[in-house]
Amino acid sequence: MGSKAEFEGKTIVVTGAGGGLGSAIVELMAERGARIVGCDQSMEALASPHIASRHVFNLLDRASIEAAIPVLLDKDGVPDILINNAGWTRAETLKALTADRIEQELDLNLTGVMTFADPLIKAMAKRGSGSVVFVSSVNAVAHFGNPAYAAAKAGINAYAKSIAVELGRAGLRANVVCPGSIRTAAWDHRLAKDPEILGRLKRLYPLGRIVNASEVAEAIAFLASERASGITGAVLPVDAGLTAGYLPFIDDILGA
Repeated sequence: MGSKAEFEGKTIVVTGAGGGLGSAIVELMAERGARIVGCDQSMEALASPHIASRHVFNLLDRASIEAAIPVLLDKDGVPDILINNAGWTRAETLKALTADRIEQELDLNLTGVMTFADPLIKAMAKRGSGSVVFVSSVNAVAHFGNPAYAAAKAGINAYAKSIAVELGRAGLRANVVCPGSIRTAAWDHRLAKDPEILGRLKRLYPLGRIVNASEVAEAIAFLASERASGITGAVLPVDAGLTAGYLPFIDDILGA
């Protein structure tokens, strides 16, 4: 675990800062001394007292992203750490896909993320130092549904590796955390349809449970920190063992 002063004097930009995982990231980093620059779709989402500076834009609106970047750099300077956390999905199967949904999910989870991150990353490289962490998903590693979202997150993994390889000599590190299911408000629409879904979900996970937001935030903090100074281009699952293997096969076939 990092020290209480691990991020003292560091400015950390967090996108999706008002969400379930974003809030956990913000709280953890602030507790360890960081100055948090929070980004989300509304000021209401950025009400946390841990956030020192707030910027509102929509990853589906290129103009709003491009307008926010110079304001952020002018107000808060070039960040020491960039955590690209914002993302969202609702098209859960191939059957649910339409051209509009494909476009929306790719724009939100890949194009918008890259549009925002690219100028900040280049500014960090020009300065000669920086750490970038992307929140991707186990969906980028194996198929668990959400095909357009999965394609976008696989693109994020590739983008992170490009930063690691091309900008490493400029002092940048870029890494990826791939969470499995996290019990946040993102699950509320599924629970509304089926209150028993979490019980069935846990059967798929070797730890017998899904991860919580603080566990994912801890992995992000590690990769962002100097404790991970020799790590770049890594893709780290934080998934209670989901991508290690298919537990129901052991239980139902081999153990039958």
